[in-house]
Amino acid sequence: MKRALLTVAALLFSAAALAATPWQSIRHPISGTPQSIGGFANGCIVGAEPLPLSSPDYQVMRTDQRRYFGHPDLILFIQRLSTQANNLQLGQVLIGDMGMAAGGRFNSGHASHQTGLDVDIWLQLPKSRWSTQQLLKPQPLDLVAADGKSVLARHWQPQIVSLIKLAAKDDQVSRIFVNPAIKKQLCVDAGADRDWLRKVRPWFAHRAHMHVRLRCPPESLECQDQAPPPPGDGCGAELESWFAPKKPGAGAPVKREPPPLPPSCQALLDKHLL
Repeated sequence: MKRALLTVAALLFSAAALAATPWQSIRHPISGTPQSIGGFANGCIVGAEPLPLSSPDYQVMRTDQRRYFGHPDLILFIQRLSTQANNLQLGQVLIGDMGMAAGGRFNSGHASHQTGLDVDIWLQLPKSRWSTQQLLKPQPLDLVAADGKSVLARHWQPQIVSLIKLAAKDDQVSRIFVNPAIKKQLCVDAGADRDWLRKVRPWFAHRAHMHVRLRCPPESLECQDQAPPPPGDGCGAELESWFAPKKPGAGAPVKREPPPLPPSCQALLDKHLL
């Protein structure tokens, strides 16, 4: 029995190793002037910095996965947002995945987060700081009802709206992705001040966190930015389309192979793997 368990464990370890991407073998940032390279879902970063893991204003989850690196602009944004949240007594800001030391593709969970300009921030604002064990194995709070059409009233709180609004009003933020049901509730709660809603975009999943994306830094000449979101608050027909029944014959999206890396990222990877 013991030998069988060891064999299973070895197979699982091998499968995990096979699933790893080359970028995961880069444990420390590539030295150089900070440069986000390529697109958010196909790129890398030179000169990334680690988010300081000790702060009175935020806590970093799953540090064992080493996904707490980003462009200096992202580090400053997280510090800026969490300080504002702390000053407003919204609760503890919980930081999830940022990027790896040199960016690049994760082995699972994300298509983006590759250029050091993305961060997941949980929409869970505990009043007291979490323990080390809670941070290593965090339990997300699902804010969305089972049918996906609304948020759960027992979990929704005004502090969530305040946190998302603070992030959206930051000049460096390009987009914020949340579940369509969360966007729907934000449209209800926003009141007359609605300009910030333009940046908040509905997307699949994202039931317990917001995914914040910064715009390309001006000095990152190889960074591929996105077009600005469409005009308006995004609370009309565009949002309602997310709740419409699927058209007959519409199946699951086809999984495609990742595109070729930008030449600068491929050169960086080749040099590291030599």
